[in-house]
Amino acid sequence: MTNIVVLIKQVPDTWSERKLADGDFTLDREAADAVLDEINERAVEEALQIKEANGGEVTLLCVGPERATDAIRKALSMGADKAIHIKDDLMHGSDAVQTAYVLATALGTVEGVEMVIAGNEATDGRSGAVPAMIAEYLELPHLTHLRKLEVDGETLRGERETDEGIFNVEASLPAIVSVNEKINEPRFPSFKGIMAAKKKEVSVLTLAEIGVDADTVGLANAGSTVTAVTPKAEKTAGERVTDEGDGGTKVAEYLVASKII
Repeated sequence: MTNIVVLIKQVPDTWSERKLADGDFTLDREAADAVLDEINERAVEEALQIKEANGGEVTLLCVGPERATDAIRKALSMGADKAIHIKDDLMHGSDAVQTAYVLATALGTVEGVEMVIAGNEATDGRSGAVPAMIAEYLELPHLTHLRKLEVDGETLRGERETDEGIFNVEASLPAIVSVNEKINEPRFPSFKGIMAAKKKEVSVLTLAEIGVDADTVGLANAGSTVTAVTPKAEKTAGERVTDEGDGGTKVAEYLVASKII
């Protein structure tokens, strides 16, 4: 039996126009369509495969606003058993360290957790460090950026792929794992799964209810601050070069002038 918690996050759709909010320069979550992060779907899929092989239960853990319920329901429709939703306006503007602290604290309220699975990085913040920071807070071993994971009793084995090569890593349960896009192909929710998800338990908790003080989170207490933002340049028409026998020379002159070569 393996009881797994999967960390999920609702993010702006990668293919939508994303921007920062005027004033505090936090992510404007109303400016784009909101979706369950694709890497989280792979994390859920991996948890479900482990459950199917070893038994146990899969619990989702999400920190986010009210609309994050849609992402939670999608992950439940894939087959997860239940979910915990940390919903509190005090989280607005929290950085990766604060978020990791809240997630670690929330994990401490879940009984019998043997494994935590997350994506290697979210498509909005892309810090890629939250799973490792949670492991530091909880003093647990962590296997990160895995492309392959195997559960053998109380032992986890995985393959981490980096620019330097492939590393074989191992840890004992309980442990935290993060996976990359090569780990699996996530299943599509079935109609039965979608209907069942509507009846599954979703516990909605505030920061106070999990024991997090207000002065440890939020924009005012964040360790990093965005002070300004410059919009990306508008696309302009390219320069057309007419080849009258000297086209190659003109292209080379353009590349030199643009400091490309």
